[in-house]
Amino acid sequence: MSAAELAVDEVTLTAGARCLVRDVSVHARPGEVVGLVGPNGSGKTSLLRAVYRVLRPDAGQVRLDGADAWSLPVRKLAVTVAAVVQEPGADFNLTAREVVAMGRTPHKRLLAGDTAEDHALVASALAAVDATALADRPFDRLSGGERQRVLIARALAQRPRLLVLDEPTNHLDIRHQLDVLGLLRRLPATVLVALHDLNLAAYYCDRLYVLRDGEVTASGPPADVLTADLLREVYGVAGEVVVHPRTNAPHVTFLPADEPPAP
Repeated sequence: MSAAELAVDEVTLTAGARCLVRDVSVHARPGEVVGLVGPNGSGKTSLLRAVYRVLRPDAGQVRLDGADAWSLPVRKLAVTVAAVVQEPGADFNLTAREVVAMGRTPHKRLLAGDTAEDHALVASALAAVDATALADRPFDRLSGGERQRVLIARALAQRPRLLVLDEPTNHLDIRHQLDVLGLLRRLPATVLVALHDLNLAAYYCDRLYVLRDGEVTASGPPADVLTADLLREVYGVAGEVVVHPRTNAPHVTFLPADEPPAP
């Protein structure tokens, strides 16, 4: 199955009298990893909710391969888009393997049992996030990082054409942060991901959209977007941005308020 093309066209989202996102446009070409970055409250999560069809736009449109995402049948959306959210809801009274198997539901008829292919895809998804050893453990007894890996595995088992993730590295140790983001780069899917860590975003994302106060402040390749001026303007902090000699990606160093940047 080919990767999907995502186009968010001038989307505005509100909650009562509060504007969450204003006239935001984001484009992810098939197979790209596109990152959303910005301070807390900048609108990243709200925008992702509009993409995976939880928060309906007040204006603008979300399109998947040219079709209005909000007009797609529920089943078609479910086999196209998978989401990993920050707040997954109440604890599941299931094993980790059973949680991951839920990702196969959109591909099956009502009350259909698991096939050999389903079992293989679940096992593969667990292995991809280093969670095979967790398969038979109760989900609600896992640590925060272990749960996060299982939820990512559930999204992988869904085999989506567009994968939407809200802070997927939350609770993960450094090794698993790198493993998960490296995995996203290798997927045959389009990826839209919100990240706080600018260095991870710079290395793993093809392009970045920087949000502040519900609007896009900058967009483009990480090397064009991440600058000392942007850090000061958007985050209100001093910092230096250099090209890392090993990765060739921009590397951000934040500076304490009383530490001036190097001349």
